[in-house]
Amino acid sequence: MHINTDFSQRVVIRPEEFRWTASPLPGIERVMLDRIGGEQARATSLVRYASGSTFTAHVHPGGEEILVLDGVFSDGDQDYPAGTYLRNPPGSAHQPSSAVGAFLFVKLMQLRPDERQPVRLKAFDPGGPTPSQCLFENDSERVDLISLNAFEEYNRTTFEAGAEVLVLKGQLSDEYPALTWLRLPVESHGRFRAGASGAMFYLKSGHLRNVSHE
Repeated sequence: MHINTDFSQRVVIRPEEFRWTASPLPGIERVMLDRIGGEQARATSLVRYASGSTFTAHVHPGGEEILVLDGVFSDGDQDYPAGTYLRNPPGSAHQPSSAVGAFLFVKLMQLRPDERQPVRLKAFDPGGPTPSQCLFENDSERVDLISLNAFEEYNRTTFEAGAEVLVLKGQLSDEYPALTWLRLPVESHGRFRAGASGAMFYLKSGHLRNVSHE
């Protein structure tokens, strides 16, 4: 399966364009934002767990990155509420589920092979203000949570090694409402300005330099 696999192109997917498709297991649906492969794929997705749904135990050979957007996501006997940022290193295994339902942003098979340390941290407060912070950084990528006040501009305008944005709250640049996903290719230029209610967004940068264009 190939979805948005030309990484030289800018991609924008807004909520009204979401196409929810069933996963192999009942109660779990996903919007495939980009994907190379079948069930074992390099993939970026939005994933929705119905209450009481469980995924079978499995291994992630290329690792997994998760941002919990809503509900409570469970990984074994650990529960992660909305606002949690997770990284499961390559070779890790788990059995994810959700007793009450969950909405996730998930990236599969995109971690470096030498990444070994799991990450579990609170990225944002769903019900209140959240300061900007770096969620993860190594010498090939950086993941940030960016919060902007009303009409404030994000001051970085060039992404030499590409970037991805997921708008979490508010609106960016008068055209990107909450849950809009953008993928910006290498050497992209962009300027982001928050709307009247401010904005908060996930920003991953530096990671697209060596991705093969399909």
